[in-house]
Amino acid sequence: MILPDLLAPGLRVVFCGTAAGLASARARAYYAGPGNRFWPILHATGLTPHLLVPAEFRRLSTWGIGLTDVSKTAQGMDHEIARAAFDPARLRLVLDEVRPHVIAFNGKKAARLTLGLRDSTPLAFGAAEARIGITPAWVLPSTSGAANGLWDPAPWHALAEILPPLP
Repeated sequence: MILPDLLAPGLRVVFCGTAAGLASARARAYYAGPGNRFWPILHATGLTPHLLVPAEFRRLSTWGIGLTDVSKTAQGMDHEIARAAFDPARLRLVLDEVRPHVIAFNGKKAARLTLGLRDSTPLAFGAAEARIGITPAWVLPSTSGAANGLWDPAPWHALAEILPPLP
């Protein structure tokens, strides 16, 4: 496993990427790449009370947030990873066990892989029609620095608004 899952029963949201980027694999921390917007958007949406750094990823469970990837054994940019390295079946099993309120895909590639959609299938940002077991799915613009041209924080804010409050 490149990065450990951060999962537990009852999470408000689990964010799922495709695979660890090279910077994240080196740092052994999620979303550690230069220019990645993950940590700033979590704070901007109010999902975390202050701006965290990648090395603090384990603290996210304090706020009902989990992390995983479709591939736990590969690293790099999406287009560099062999299709066989992705394991959506593992992800579905894990989600059935922990049953988060929402699974939120950090980018369309992770959503397509998990939902079994072709790259050419239109997929909008926001609430998806599909579920993973009983868990509703959301598709979010990727926070990767490589996807800056497609960045839109609005779906991230919309997701934060529908999540249940912390107990």
